[in-house]
Amino acid sequence: MVKLRNIYHVIFRLLVCLFVWSYITAVGGGNQALASSYKPYVADTILTRIFRSASVYAEEVGEYKADLYLKGRLQIHKQNKIIKYVPSMFRFEKGINDYIHESISELHYTAPNIYDRKIRAVSTTFTGGNSRFFDILEFMKFNIYAPSLMEDKLLSPLNEQSSVHYYYLLDSVDYWKAGEVYKIRVIPRYRSTQLLEGFFWISTKDWTIRYLDFRGKYDLIRFHIAMRMGEAEDTKYLPQLINLDIIFKFLRNNLEMNYTGWLKYDEVIFKKKEEMDLLLRKSRKYNLSNSYTLTCDTTQLVQDRDSFARIRPLPLTDWEDSLYRAFDERRWKERGDTLPKVETKFKKNLVYMGQLGDALISSYNVDISKVGNITCSPLINPLLVSYSHRNGISYSQEFKYNKLFHDGRLLHIVPQIGYNFTKKELYAKMDAEYVYNPEKHGSIMINVGNGNRIYSSIVLDQLKQTPDSIFSFDGLELDYFKDVYLNLSHNIEILNGLTVWTGIAMHWRYAVNGTPEVAERVRLRYNSFAPRLRVEWTPGMYYYMNGHRKINIGSRYPTFLIDYERGIKVMKNFGEYERFEFSAEQKIRVRDLHTIAYHIGGGFFTNQEDMYFVDYVNFANRNLPQGWNDDIGGTFQMLDGRWYNASRHYFRGNMTYETPFLLLYPVGRLLSFIQKERIYAGVLFMPHLNPYVELGYGVGTHLFDFGVFIGNEKGKFTSVGCKFTFELFNR
Repeated sequence: MVKLRNIYHVIFRLLVCLFVWSYITAVGGGNQALASSYKPYVADTILTRIFRSASVYAEEVGEYKADLYLKGRLQIHKQNKIIKYVPSMFRFEKGINDYIHESISELHYTAPNIYDRKIRAVSTTFTGGNSRFFDILEFMKFNIYAPSLMEDKLLSPLNEQSSVHYYYLLDSVDYWKAGEVYKIRVIPRYRSTQLLEGFFWISTKDWTIRYLDFRGKYDLIRFHIAMRMGEAEDTKYLPQLINLDIIFKFLRNNLEMNYTGWLKYDEVIFKKKEEMDLLLRKSRKYNLSNSYTLTCDTTQLVQDRDSFARIRPLPLTDWEDSLYRAFDERRWKERGDTLPKVETKFKKNLVYMGQLGDALISSYNVDISKVGNITCSPLINPLLVSYSHRNGISYSQEFKYNKLFHDGRLLHIVPQIGYNFTKKELYAKMDAEYVYNPEKHGSIMINVGNGNRIYSSIVLDQLKQTPDSIFSFDGLELDYFKDVYLNLSHNIEILNGLTVWTGIAMHWRYAVNGTPEVAERVRLRYNSFAPRLRVEWTPGMYYYMNGHRKINIGSRYPTFLIDYERGIKVMKNFGEYERFEFSAEQKIRVRDLHTIAYHIGGGFFTNQEDMYFVDYVNFANRNLPQGWNDDIGGTFQMLDGRWYNASRHYFRGNMTYETPFLLLYPVGRLLSFIQKERIYAGVLFMPHLNPYVELGYGVGTHLFDFGVFIGNEKGKFTSVGCKFTFELFNR
């Protein structure tokens, strides 16, 4: 308790220093941001008109269809060998530093935030690969009037709730064809990856944006975006010409992509928000198939250089044309190479071995025609390593095989292996699913692997007899069993959002220490055979049809779940038991970039006369790395793993509040890389822990996620710890 008290004192002093520094930085930093500018503030009456108009224009366009032409020019200012090991990165030619990429697409938008892009033609000098760092589609989702931009990554300065994070200065007053136009400068009050800096020109005639010029930073990307809005009455709310500069810097690599985007609108449909909500309530239809189609139809994709030149809407510059000519010369030299066949074969083998080597440290994707698609996560990759106070250091590796048939049927196989260095345990599992009815999510699944070590229900009687005042796992004699499981199941969606899962769960458990002393207390082998029923219901599930496949998007309502399993005695070593579990979970957008996620649930075992293993499905200890969003918000980070099997019943609740601005935003000068701050809270009710409460605070960056947690048992703080996961390139 003395050491724990010292930890609390250190944390308290750090928080005091943090708030003092926050105040100094907020006062001094804010004045300094405006010290170099002599422009007047924008009057409150003008800002009020801007915010009111933006709230209306954000919902003005209900749908549009447009032709999108993109032209990107990539320049490599500096690179080293590390760049080719960055996941989701282009493959570059040796000694070539300039590239060009063009595409013509059909863009379809449906309110509130559904974008579909169908690529029709491509012309490029890239030899292979793709890069999400230079994907302009995220920047196309730039409705400046909306509260958040780029798929909720940035806060719009035209939103009244977000205006508290910005300064607004009147730079000048111009007179355009549309009349009087204000040029307004926007300055963030503090550095943040969720805020923009720059200018926008707004017409006083109807308070619409005519032009904007913003700079920002997110993840490893610095971007500069300029948009010219349409001039016609039906396009004045939409961008017509886009210039985008993206700079990627990582470990002494410096890459720059300059994009030009041009949109030609074929159809723009206006619909007021009230009318859309009324139509939705009347129809009660959740099928959004009209807003989604295939991203790319490769059977009709134009890739011929001459064919692309005939449909290119904007001409190339001399420098851009020279990139194509140089690329053609390099290809011509390769085709004219007269190396002996043996040497050529040896060269191909070297290329193949190099690709296998790349697979060790980068994501690898092999698309084999008529066989399927194989995806391998990197073998040497910090993303697969995590540390937590409870589980220590762990590592996992995952492979994926997918085979999509022409009628929408899907075969999905995912083997995974992992190792926990602290517990010195090796884990392996394989999940296989065959979707035979994609319209109803009808599938057959097989799950096999080895689970966590577990002790039998015989221990529960010892726990029950031990008083709370002297209870300790260290004083108990726990006989652990290894576990091998096999689940066979059938899944079908009988109604939209209502899924029924039926199957059989089997376990083979054997004692870790099969000594005679252990054999005197328990049997060395226990098996189980249990039919299982799982019902999952999400009311109001939105979906779209991709051919014969039904793709669920999400719902505004919680997801409810009931899971029942009954063990039956089919052979000598098989036991009888019943397990019930229920839960409800939901993620709610509060406003802008603020979200609340909650998970409540409980479970219990009945038919307790026979020996069994308390092994819950929705309340389990995970020893391998999980995604931050999947794991850290719905589990207890400081709870001893032995508690998960220590009670015949439990009730739990977990909540996570996520926001870009909570405690650290005043010290943005030092912590400008913080993207998210999170508050965690969890409560658990079970014998000897009535209740167990866990509180936590965490931050999310583009490099890593980190959280600090405090455990409280029956009103007494018992543990302090942390969790750390690498998130670089993971999003």
